[in-house]
Amino acid sequence: MPDAGPNEVSDSEIFLDQKRLTREAQVGFWPERTIADYLDDALASRPMSEYLIAYRTGVGEPDSFSFAELSSRATRIAANLQRLGVGHGDVVSFQIPNWWQFIAVHLACVRIGAVSNPLMPIYREREIEFMVTRSGSKVLIVPRQFRRFDHAGLAARVRRRVPTLEHVVVIGSAGEDSFDAQLLGAAEPKVGDEDGLKPNDIMKCMFTSGTTGEPKGVMHTSNTVLSTMQPVTGRLSLTADDVIFMPSPFAHSIGFCYGIMMSLYLGAQLVTMDIWDAEKAADIMERHGVTFMFGATPFLADLARLPEIGQRDLQPFRTFLTAGAPVPPTLVDQAVAALDASIVPGFGMTELGLVASVQPSAPDRGYERDGVAFPFAELRIVGAQQRELPPGKEGELQCRGSSTFVGYRRRPELYEIDEHGWFSTGDRAWMDGDGYIRIVGRSKDIIIRGGENIPVVEVENLIHEMPEVDDVAIVGMPDPRLGERSCVFVTLRGKSTLTLDRLTGFLSSKNLARQYMPEKLIIIDRLPMTPAGKIQKFKLRELAGPVN
Repeated sequence: MPDAGPNEVSDSEIFLDQKRLTREAQVGFWPERTIADYLDDALASRPMSEYLIAYRTGVGEPDSFSFAELSSRATRIAANLQRLGVGHGDVVSFQIPNWWQFIAVHLACVRIGAVSNPLMPIYREREIEFMVTRSGSKVLIVPRQFRRFDHAGLAARVRRRVPTLEHVVVIGSAGEDSFDAQLLGAAEPKVGDEDGLKPNDIMKCMFTSGTTGEPKGVMHTSNTVLSTMQPVTGRLSLTADDVIFMPSPFAHSIGFCYGIMMSLYLGAQLVTMDIWDAEKAADIMERHGVTFMFGATPFLADLARLPEIGQRDLQPFRTFLTAGAPVPPTLVDQAVAALDASIVPGFGMTELGLVASVQPSAPDRGYERDGVAFPFAELRIVGAQQRELPPGKEGELQCRGSSTFVGYRRRPELYEIDEHGWFSTGDRAWMDGDGYIRIVGRSKDIIIRGGENIPVVEVENLIHEMPEVDDVAIVGMPDPRLGERSCVFVTLRGKSTLTLDRLTGFLSSKNLARQYMPEKLIIIDRLPMTPAGKIQKFKLRELAGPVN
C-alpha cells in the first residue's frame, strides 16, 4: 500500500458545498440531528428499558445494558478520551468485535466531536498500520485477544510506527493500558453539549475492504447516515417494539448503520453476537423473540439450511434483509420455507448505505430483483458517454441521493461524483420499467468471451439450482484467442460429486447458450469471503489461472 500521506487534514477533502447543502435542504431527508440526540430521546422516555444484549463467545450469559447504563459508560469514556487529549475532529480508531465497548466508544466520540474509525477484527498488521496512519488516529482501542489472535501485540507494534498514535487501549488487559483503567477510570464527566458532533461534521471514517487496490477511508456525516433511517424503517415497518438481531460486524456498514444506528434511531432492542454460528444464532433468535435481521447472503444460507430450523419457535421473526451480493432465487425459496419470514433483498455499499430494497409487500419481486430505490436515492443505468439506458438494457449502475458520502480520507482526488451528484457504483445492472434493478456483476468482474459479455450472475443462479451445489462463483481466465473463458468454482453439499460434463449438461437442459457455458470446473472446500460475506473473486481468478 502507498504511503498514507501527511497528518494534517484539509477541509478541502470534505465535499459539502453550498450546492449540495441547498439540495438537501430542499429534499428534506437530512434530519439535522446526531445519534446522540436519538439516544437522549430514549433516555427521556424509557431510560431503564433493556437496550443491548451482547453475546460474547466463551462467556456464559450475555452483557446486558439499559439505555441509561450504556449512556453512563459512554459519557465516562468520552471524559477519559478528552483526558487523553482527544478533541473535536480527532480520530479514534477501534478494532473491537460486536461487544458493548464498540457502541459505547462510538457514542463517546459523538459526545466529544471525535471521528469514529471502526476497523474490522479480521484486519492484520499491514491493514491496521495503513488505516491508522491514513486516519491520523490519536487513540487505538483493541481487544487483548480475539479468536486466538494477539491484537494487543499488533497494536503495540503499530504504535511504534505511527507518529500520531499517542495511546493504545486494550480491552481485557490487566495493565495500565487497560480499557477499564484508561477509559472507565475516575475522569470527571464534564462533557458539554458544545463539545459534540454537529450533523454535518465527519462522524465516521470506514475503510473499504481494498479487494481491488488501496483501501479507501469513506467519510460520512450524521446527516448522510441518518437520512436512510426513516425511509428504510418505514418500508420495513420497523418500530421501537422490534427486536433487531445483528451478527454482522459492527465495523462493517451493515452492522454499524443498521445495527447500532438504526436501533438507537428507533429506540429498539439490539441483540448481537461476536462470532457467527448459525445454530447459536437460532438459539438467540428463539430466546429473545427476534423480529428483524440484516445480513449478507451466507448468513441467510446458513440459517435456511440449518437442520430442524423449522422446529424452532421463531414465530415473532418477520423480516430478513440481505445485501452485499445478489441472492440466488433458489436460496430465497429455501429461506422463505425454512424461516416463514419475508426475505428482502437490497443493494447498498459503504459509500451510500442501503439505497434500494424489494418491497416486503411485494416479495415475489425479490426472486429476480435487487430492489427499487428508497425515496432518498435515485438510481439509473448508463452506457457510453454516460447516457441513460432504456429499461432492460445492461449498463453501469449510478446513484445519487442524501446518503452519499462526503469524501475519501486524504484522497480527495478519488471523489468522482459528477456535477449533477451521480456516483458510479462499479456494478453492472439493468432496470425494469418499474424501477427495480438487478445486479449482474461488478464492472471489473465482467467476462468477455470472443467479444460477448457472459451474464455471470444468471449462470451462477442456474448452477445454484443443482442439488449437488452448495455455493458457486464464476470468474474469467485469460485466453490468447477469445480474450477470456469462464471458470466455475463450486462448493458441494455433503458427499456429492460433480463433473464439468454433468454441470454443462444441466445448463444445456436449462437452454443456456453454449458460449455462456463454464469451460473449467474447480471444486473448492470454501469460497474466499470478505468479513461481510462477499466472495473475493480476485483470489479465485488467481486460483483459476490461464486456460489449460
